[in-house]
Amino acid sequence: MIGGTPPLAGPGKPFPPATPLTPFQAAVARISAPGRFRVKMGLERTQALLAELGHPEAGLRGALVTGTNGKGSTCAFLASILAAAGLRAGTMPSPHLKSYTERVQVDGVPIDEDEFAEALDAIEPALAAVATRLGEATEFEVLTALALNWLGPRVDRLVIEVGMGGRLDTTNVLDLGVAVVTNVALDHTRHLGATVEAIAAEKAAIVKPGDACLTAAEGPALAVVEARCREVGASLWRLGKELELQWRWRGWEGSEIDLRGPGFEHRGLRVPLAGSFQPANAALAVAAAHALGDATSEAVRKGIAATRWPGRLEVVAGSPRVLLDGGHNPEGLHRLAGDLEHLLAGERAPVVVFGAMSDKDLPAMLAELRRLRPPVVLFTRAASAGERAADPAALAAAWGAGGRVVEPAAEALAEARAGAGAEGTVLVCGSLYLVGELRPD
Repeated sequence: MIGGTPPLAGPGKPFPPATPLTPFQAAVARISAPGRFRVKMGLERTQALLAELGHPEAGLRGALVTGTNGKGSTCAFLASILAAAGLRAGTMPSPHLKSYTERVQVDGVPIDEDEFAEALDAIEPALAAVATRLGEATEFEVLTALALNWLGPRVDRLVIEVGMGGRLDTTNVLDLGVAVVTNVALDHTRHLGATVEAIAAEKAAIVKPGDACLTAAEGPALAVVEARCREVGASLWRLGKELELQWRWRGWEGSEIDLRGPGFEHRGLRVPLAGSFQPANAALAVAAAHALGDATSEAVRKGIAATRWPGRLEVVAGSPRVLLDGGHNPEGLHRLAGDLEHLLAGERAPVVVFGAMSDKDLPAMLAELRRLRPPVVLFTRAASAGERAADPAALAAAWGAGGRVVEPAAEALAEARAGAGAEGTVLVCGSLYLVGELRPD
């Protein structure tokens, strides 16, 4: 374990020498030190860090992407289109599945471990200087400064996923020219507000004066986004209005879409990611590429078809089929349950391995999970989630008959596979931390 304590020595024996940390392990230990992993909304520290670093983000164009669900997929689609157009696209996926290196990517390729350690060393003076005035930076603030400082001189475009909300999220220091609001539902209500309208206002705040804004928001949330665009003089393309989308289901192979927007049209685009929510994400990404002036017919077609986004309705094994999905709020699980009703039609209900974060609407998540009628749900927790993980025993008690606690998570997966049998399906869901821990390397 990074930063772990060596075993106690016996009587009269010295402590065994600790295994030296690699530079990357030492960097991770510094980033994840006690006190750093917390939610602290606000832009002041990040603005100060970027000023200390000479504003490495200055002059870069791209897209800032927020929404309750679909942010990561939309970023992945757009970055893939830009790469197919011959542009170097920098991304900051959040959270990571396996390694902190995933938080800094160029054209979908993560920074390597040595480069990550060097990138953290490069910003340490700035972190120290800002800490004396404004306090220690959070984990997400450190990662944002590290990523932007490293990506700035290496990329042509930035495609950045908002961490939480928008108005006070660390990433909102960026003004990239295009703002995307994928959708709005209830999530993170402790920090963003208790109504869809309040949450939409937080997310719509990423729209800057003169931006091109793209959204798939609906109802009251759309009205909030529209009002923000009028307020700051941003243009607005709305899915279902300026953006006309038609799509056809291709089962586990994904979907095929036709999209028409202001001055462009694409037909028969192959979307390789399964899920009924992915056509809308792909459509927003295509529109964003056009808004940036970077889209060609060939780049759009190749980029969409080449998109990969692990851990989202992803099949990682057969006999039994093992399905991973990072849906981590009621809306995400609602979409997952609806899709699996179609994808698993005529098959046995899946055995479920479930773990979630304690700050989620857990009763609503469990209610969505019941739609799948799983014969067994094995409740567990991801080790990487730490104290933020929901108590598996409390989840099992809330579930009732058919729910059991199995820890660690790897043992829960092994039991689920045995219980599903060769012809069955195992579904791992509830948390990206859990999906990342159980996803094969």
